[in-house]
Amino acid sequence: MKPLLILTLGTALATGACTTTASDPADTPLGSANGEAARAPASVVRAAYREVTIPAGTALPLALTSAVASDSSAVQDAVTAELTTPIRIDGRDVLPAGTRFSGVVTDVDDSGRVKGRAMIAFRFTSLRTGDARYDIEAESLSHLAPATKGEDATKIGIGAGAGAIIGGIVGGGDGAAKGAAIGGGAGTGVVLATKGREVRLGPGADVTTRLTAPVTVRVSRN
Repeated sequence: MKPLLILTLGTALATGACTTTASDPADTPLGSANGEAARAPASVVRAAYREVTIPAGTALPLALTSAVASDSSAVQDAVTAELTTPIRIDGRDVLPAGTRFSGVVTDVDDSGRVKGRAMIAFRFTSLRTGDARYDIEAESLSHLAPATKGEDATKIGIGAGAGAIIGGIVGGGDGAAKGAAIGGGAGTGVVLATKGREVRLGPGADVTTRLTAPVTVRVSRN
């Protein structure tokens, strides 16, 4: 009888010990703590940034970091630049100086003869700040070569003057008049055969465009 009672009591004690170990409250907080740790980075990231909208019409002062030229660039060639002055919204920088902009050449025409004037146009289509890239809509920038009418007139005048001198030496008064006409014609021929100026913008050239639509960027709260 006594051995049976001892065996029963031993079994009860062993069962109670196992139950206490399984329900040990120390096990539950471990799982909960691990879950909080896993969720913490995402919430911290969300709290560290805010979204700010840069309105349409905002001027973007840029310096080219690539070259464009009316006699060497083609439509769809890449154009790059960096922001030279920070963009501030509500007293805080939302785009720092050095923000990178990318775009493409949209139109190009090299200089023609006599009336032709070289031009090149390009537009920026995206910006990159930090590790984020944003599409943008901005004004197209167009650059037209200066006119050369004054230079053309000078070339024609020089031709006429030289012709008059030569004609005067050869044939007197009548020779001078004829020489002027011939010389003027020769000067015009030089203009017809000479192309005008090209448009060339190298790295460091200052250009300014404006947003034509708002763009929302993520900004650090710090």
